[in-house]
Amino acid sequence: MEETQAGTPDPRGLAALILGASLLGFAAMLVRWAAPAGPLAVGFYRMAIALLPVAWLAWRARGTARSGIGRARLWAGVAGLCFVGDLWMWHSALHHTSAANATLLVTLAPIWVAVVSVVWMGARLRRRFWLGVGFALAGALVLGLAKGARWGTGLGELLGALASLAYGAFTLVLGRARRDLSAPEALFWVVLCCVVGFGLLGLAQGETFSGYPARAWWALAGLGLGVQVVAWWLITWGIGHVSTNVGAMGLMTQPVATVILGWLLLGESVRPMQGLGTLLVLAGIAACAFSPPAAEKKLTPG
Repeated sequence: MEETQAGTPDPRGLAALILGASLLGFAAMLVRWAAPAGPLAVGFYRMAIALLPVAWLAWRARGTARSGIGRARLWAGVAGLCFVGDLWMWHSALHHTSAANATLLVTLAPIWVAVVSVVWMGARLRRRFWLGVGFALAGALVLGLAKGARWGTGLGELLGALASLAYGAFTLVLGRARRDLSAPEALFWVVLCCVVGFGLLGLAQGETFSGYPARAWWALAGLGLGVQVVAWWLITWGIGHVSTNVGAMGLMTQPVATVILGWLLLGESVRPMQGLGTLLVLAGIAACAFSPPAAEKKLTPG
């Protein structure tokens, strides 16, 4: 990780991180504009369009992987299937609620990852972290249940919350794959499995993969190249040049950008109760981001 002499994050890395996260904010708009393509077809084309550039990146990084590559590729494939579940539910949520609500609830994923690290990996987290979890979950409940915050029946909010669980699983499994795979190669296997998964599920569900208007094809191209390749490359590069906490805060640019872009491009005004839920979720994630695991207590000789 590169930092300036004063200990502040490398401004290039921070700029790349914020730009990449801001580009992710366009994902919700592009999914809406890709209609009449269904959630599974959108996921298929998002990954299929990104596959060739990602394969090129993986080819450039060949020779950087460690031993145990076969099992690592299997883990990357499982991560891809988790990502299919995440995007399928999130794409569906965008048809039942606002872009802001769906995206904010998916950002709960890091909290689930931390909880799993406590339950199954023995990590010790600070009280401030659990306070952050409380804020975030309270905000999620406001967005999903409070009249004037949720949109429609609340199905979109439920799908967004379930998508966060799938994304949390994706994060954990991908971390296991990255022990023996370079980042570009891990991304390649994830994207490849996503193409297969979305394609098979789309065929099984009877979704159409052709006959879209020009605007839908442009939106799908934007998802594949602008979001899946450019945005994620910027984020990956930027995270390598800032601290973990700054990286987590930088990624919060995405839900903020989604709220702003939803208002500007989709005409989704922020209601008072929705604003309260949004602030609670963001405050909770911020508290968690600045609460690293507690140090293990050391026994002193008596």
